[in-house]
Amino acid sequence: MNSGHKAFLGAAALVHLVACTTPPAQELPTTGRVESRLGTIELENGYPTAATAAKIFDDIDYQRACQAYLWALPLMAMQQWQNEHQVKFAAGKRDYVDYLTFEDKLGLLTANATTPYVMAFPNLKETGPLVFEVPAGPTAGGFLDFWQRPITDSGQTGPDKGAGGKYLILGPDDPDMKPEGYFVFRSPTVNMWSGHRALDPDPTKAKALVAALKIYPYSQRANPSPTRHVSPAGRAWSGMQPRGLAYWEGLAKIIDEEPVQERDRMMMGMLQPLGIEKGKPFAPTERQKRILVDAARTGEVMARTIAYEKRFEGSKVWPGKQWDISLFLKETNQEAPHHTQLDERTSWFYEAVGVSEGMMGRIVGFGQLYLECAKDREGNWLDGSKTYRLTVPKDAPVAQFWSFTAYDNETRCFVDTGARPDRSSRDDIVKNSDGSVDLYFGPTAPSGRPESNWIKTLPGKGWFAYFRMYGPTQAYFDRSWVLPDIELVR
Repeated sequence: MNSGHKAFLGAAALVHLVACTTPPAQELPTTGRVESRLGTIELENGYPTAATAAKIFDDIDYQRACQAYLWALPLMAMQQWQNEHQVKFAAGKRDYVDYLTFEDKLGLLTANATTPYVMAFPNLKETGPLVFEVPAGPTAGGFLDFWQRPITDSGQTGPDKGAGGKYLILGPDDPDMKPEGYFVFRSPTVNMWSGHRALDPDPTKAKALVAALKIYPYSQRANPSPTRHVSPAGRAWSGMQPRGLAYWEGLAKIIDEEPVQERDRMMMGMLQPLGIEKGKPFAPTERQKRILVDAARTGEVMARTIAYEKRFEGSKVWPGKQWDISLFLKETNQEAPHHTQLDERTSWFYEAVGVSEGMMGRIVGFGQLYLECAKDREGNWLDGSKTYRLTVPKDAPVAQFWSFTAYDNETRCFVDTGARPDRSSRDDIVKNSDGSVDLYFGPTAPSGRPESNWIKTLPGKGWFAYFRMYGPTQAYFDRSWVLPDIELVR
């Protein structure tokens, strides 16, 4: 027998051995019981029993509702915030709401306490094409569709490059037009978001930039009415996605208003057995209500896990450190080469609202970066009852400024202690002799340390942090500057 024949017989024997040692797949009995994650399920003559069918359909609908919860997070943040503008602030859809103070921003997901925010939520079907006037000066912002996909940046990272200009936004069904003197873009959704930040360090100049933002229909361009700017004026509000059945009521409402995106047609099919269908009223049965409420609760735990226990390859900023890149989308449209980034967008849009090219942290010296930390150096979750320290090394790689903000891990809004949960390089903070800054976090001010460097936290509650870099410079991109971990003070 030649060596080749022996090798062939050896390979055949190996295949036979593998086939004999691999356990056979468990076949379903024609009649009998199957143990599963759902418990015992029964078959009769190959068919599910009535009890099995009911159990299976409940689980199908529950699984679909959990995934639909995650899928809808960016849409539901927009729907909730638009509703709060109208109900809590009595703001019209073409009115700007100006969030200038710490109190104004208490309902805003992962806001920066340092810069003013200006927001509006127009409906292009109601208005027709809209003109947005952006003033010249240091602003950062843009326009998003209701899935929080950028239509365009504005300000320093937009086509006006900080020189200001008129942006004309068309609705999904508006005819094409390109009038001279406008930056023209189209929104894929009927509802949209206009969001801006004034970055001038002079509060008076920043307020002037805010006041100069305007909205009016293109049809009224010859004689536009003044743009109304509304203040929250201390009124309590919440930008969190609603919970319980309210989540699905809001989702049904906004789905009925918006065109269905091609990528979402399969999900629309999954929502149909849950009572959510475009063109039909949402009137869930008691069974559907029970499943939807349960799935909203579990779905939020899923979202919280995906957000705070990030498992994305490459999300760690520095090897061996706890800091993650919070906005970990490959592209602002939420698309990867072969899939939509479901978990990545879940992580960001559970914690935050809005995305723009400037927020992706790709431009040296411009835009913003968002670094996130929810654990201390030992890998333990940050605890509001304990005291921590973070040393920000000197020469932070920013062309503008850095800021550190503490957030409640349940609301994703400021840790609400009545004190400002934010410190920045623009503040009057005490520096060490080498130019570094020690920041402290805990329920009480650390003895012998400057209170100007302390952020108060709440016992019995977890918290997480964003370290923002405005105008990140080369030392960040080449990772030569390293932000240490947050340390427990023993």
